[in-house]
Amino acid sequence: MDAELRTINDVLRIAAGRAAIEIVCHKRQGRWAGIAGRDFFRQVTSLAAALGQWGINKGDRVAILSENRPEWAIADFACMARGIVDVPIYPTLTAEQAGFILRDSGARVAFVSSAQQLGKMEGVRQGTALERVVVMDEIDEPGTIRMSSLLGAAPDSAQFEAAAGAVRPEDLATIIYTSGTTGTPKGVVLTHGNFASNISVATGHFPLGGDERTISFLPLSHITARIVDYTMFYRGVRIAYCSIEELPAVFKEIRPTIAVGVPRMYEKARQQAELTAAHGLKHAIFQWALRTGRAHTAEILAGRRPASPAWKLADRLVFSKIRAGFGGALLVPLSGGAPLGRDLAEWFAAVAMPIYEGYGLTETSVISVNSPGALKLGTVGRPFPSFECRIAPDGELLVRGPSVFSGYWKAPEQTAAALEPEGWFHTGDIGNIDADGFLSITDRKKDLLKTSGGKFIAPQPIENALKANALVAYCCVIGDRRKFPSVIIAPNFPALEQWARQHNINATARADLVRDARVQALYQEIVEQVNNKLAQFEKMKKVLLVADEFSITTGEITPTLKLKRRVVEQKYLDEIEELYSMARAAEQAEST
Repeated sequence: MDAELRTINDVLRIAAGRAAIEIVCHKRQGRWAGIAGRDFFRQVTSLAAALGQWGINKGDRVAILSENRPEWAIADFACMARGIVDVPIYPTLTAEQAGFILRDSGARVAFVSSAQQLGKMEGVRQGTALERVVVMDEIDEPGTIRMSSLLGAAPDSAQFEAAAGAVRPEDLATIIYTSGTTGTPKGVVLTHGNFASNISVATGHFPLGGDERTISFLPLSHITARIVDYTMFYRGVRIAYCSIEELPAVFKEIRPTIAVGVPRMYEKARQQAELTAAHGLKHAIFQWALRTGRAHTAEILAGRRPASPAWKLADRLVFSKIRAGFGGALLVPLSGGAPLGRDLAEWFAAVAMPIYEGYGLTETSVISVNSPGALKLGTVGRPFPSFECRIAPDGELLVRGPSVFSGYWKAPEQTAAALEPEGWFHTGDIGNIDADGFLSITDRKKDLLKTSGGKFIAPQPIENALKANALVAYCCVIGDRRKFPSVIIAPNFPALEQWARQHNINATARADLVRDARVQALYQEIVEQVNNKLAQFEKMKKVLLVADEFSITTGEITPTLKLKRRVVEQKYLDEIEELYSMARAAEQAEST
């Protein structure tokens, strides 16, 4: 661990040292606006002073309900400087969900980004401990304070330094509420020392600094985005804030050299590339280029640029265009938040853009990551030296180390169930560490399906294989306590509608489209292609094609685009029961 990095306030000190250099930027009214280190620091100190004047002190809680933007980071650092515990809230949560977090954490102040987020806050404010609401946008509403009005005062530097210097590694920094894929969110308690220990090792194997640029679009309410942003501040990488919707344009405008995404981002890029080259000569060239790339994958993974004329031609015609979609300067594409899938990892390696997959949880921060010179596809890299790892008899990964959380907020029973007295945390993930020290994650322990015949099935690898097809947006393998597994598929409708037009299918509504016999046969064929590579007990016997697009708003996926398996199963419970009932009836008819 870096000796100079003990608390988050040390990260601020390093970032502020780049006084005249732009350290963050954000698009406002169609133009990129940047903030230099000295101005960023001044705004943080001004806001910290305001919090002190309001009597918000060490250990008090402050909520942040906002999309990614400089004000998020300014509010965060201001809290950290006074030892205040900030509580990030996903901006996609409903008012009721946000209200639960406000009440559970006891937040006294809330920073909100916009009128929309303010509306959520006002709807649930009664019954909370909120005393003040600060709005980041330039709007005036009764009972609120514009954040810009707090950022201009000349700060008392001695007072600021005294408060920041009094913060210790063991002091509580934040409460991050889990995204709730399996139930009620839990508040994960993390200290300054938890963060500092992780930041100091998180990117040690990556060449960062100088003229490096990154984009911050994963919700800062999520541990991965938070750790990455702190690390970028610490390592001198300029941060451009944006939303997921803005990504295609932002990649081209910012041309990041490092970017952290989730698997869905890379899946969509692959699907778009395959759709663009779906027919005719383009398809033939694309497939030839992929074969050429796969033949040179070992060189790419070793960090060498292949010298063969065939590869150079494939790179010019195909690979460079795929990389151009990510800005054309991306040297370090990282992935986290959910399993990347070996097939997707191999595809990107073949197009000369190897993805460095990592792994971690809210309770642990980043545990491991692949890196240049230490990249093994299908794994999440070697665990950091700061972690001890072991595999339990049932296959669950247990970890221990300085970045492991100290417990769940006001939940001693849940803490005791997850965290052993000796410090070993039960990750809930099924893992394996190979002879070279690389960690692989198979699936969530709770997600494993057990058929009525007693066979265990890991759904995520199967789902990743299905999503390799451009016609599949999301899918959910089902079959727990059933005789056989099946799958729910939400199509990639733009791709499916294009296919339908080419095959003269004139469905006026998506519900009619997914019921069309030719469409049903198409998806059955996609499933069979995956089934051919599975063990007999893993093969999906039935396909439930749904007319819905899974989204954060409708609740099927989390803000980091992970599938909410239980939500999906409950939503289609009637259709699932009918599917298995029809299968039983058909089986009985055959036996008579």
